[in-house]
Amino acid sequence: MGAGSRAERTTTAVGGRPVLMLVVATIGFGLNFWAWSLLSPLAPALARDLGLSAFEKSLVVAVPVVVGSLGRIPIGALTDRFGGHRMFPLVSLATIVPVLFLGFAGDTSLVALLAGGFVLGIGGTVFAVGMPFVNAWFPPHRRGLANGIYGVGMGGTAVGALTTVALVDLWGTPTPFLVTAVCLAVYALIATLVLRDPPGGTTQAEPFTHRLRTALRMPVTWQASALYALAFGGYVAFSVYLPAYLESAYALAEADAASRMAGFVVVAVVMRPVGGWLSDRLGPVSVYSASMAVVAAGAVVQSFTPPLMPLGTVAFLVMATGFGLGTGAVFTLVPLLTPPERVGGVTGVVGAAGGLGGFVPPLVMGAVYGRLGSYAVGLIALAVVAAAMVGFTLTTVQRGVRAHRTPNHRDLDGRFARPTGPRFRRGGRAHHRRQYLRARRKGTPP
Repeated sequence: MGAGSRAERTTTAVGGRPVLMLVVATIGFGLNFWAWSLLSPLAPALARDLGLSAFEKSLVVAVPVVVGSLGRIPIGALTDRFGGHRMFPLVSLATIVPVLFLGFAGDTSLVALLAGGFVLGIGGTVFAVGMPFVNAWFPPHRRGLANGIYGVGMGGTAVGALTTVALVDLWGTPTPFLVTAVCLAVYALIATLVLRDPPGGTTQAEPFTHRLRTALRMPVTWQASALYALAFGGYVAFSVYLPAYLESAYALAEADAASRMAGFVVVAVVMRPVGGWLSDRLGPVSVYSASMAVVAAGAVVQSFTPPLMPLGTVAFLVMATGFGLGTGAVFTLVPLLTPPERVGGVTGVVGAAGGLGGFVPPLVMGAVYGRLGSYAVGLIALAVVAAAMVGFTLTTVQRGVRAHRTPNHRDLDGRFARPTGPRFRRGGRAHHRRQYLRARRKGTPP
């Protein structure tokens, strides 16, 4: 019996529990991402207080991003081994330590900031915990939407951007760190009491190195990593660099630029579950290709630095929409092409690629602007990469998807395979679709 059938039976047997697991996991994702992003809003003030150079300020912001991205590889493998119900509270409790250190002692020197930021990267690894956990609770035809809803937790970075500076202004530097630490502690307790792996779920006893090697040998790992490096990396890059871009290109005030960045983040976060939902119906290949075509179009328009209202704003929101849809599509593709017991390991590698994909573009954009005094070249490069990724998706990724088709179930690219059994020799695709939907309503394979 396949993993999809087991997930169907689990969902039926436990009623609404998958929804509860999804909600608790999403809250944990958001809280840990909130903690992960605490240093970014405070970087300008910290740079002024400590006399940091531009490079040192960038380093303070970048260290948690890099550690949180690379750390997803071992955390994903550990989730395969020990289960998400254990890893969520463990990661949340571990993140409290650097949060409190940074709030009460970490702002005294550059070394303290870098040390605290390094350990703070643990919060960014939580993404690799939730993906295999959520996948295990939902059947294949619902995983796209479920993963997309879980991905809303990345909006925790927007919470940090909107609240951190305000809390510091009201009650001092330790306040946002203390509030976040309390929230993480309460969440860790709730997660310990509430979260459970699905009935019939199994954990893997293989050594970490073996699981990692297995994940790295799978074609889907590298394909999805490339797709996610652009989709999620683009989201991360703009969420980090957009305020600086708007201040330089449009002479916006710091507060105005930050609020517009928050709008970009909100659109991308909202569109992520939409991308998963559409991928469940149209197929992840179609959705991802369309989303990157949208990103390419928006980048070309913005490369001319049009007036911010309305054309520039529309271009950025179009790109946010494309990045959000694309991230939802990638993590509909991963569980469809990956054995259930390998989802955590693959997710860790893919998540790391996405985080690192967001680390490089700000450096490129800053270097290009410093040399040419214009962001046009960087935006055109984004458009070219997005267009190339559309071609890669429609060729290489599509071939991998077709290799995983089954004759009696929905194709992974959103279409139905040609009927091969005697029950489906007459009537063609329409007849097959009716038979499939009838069997799906009954809860049995056609």
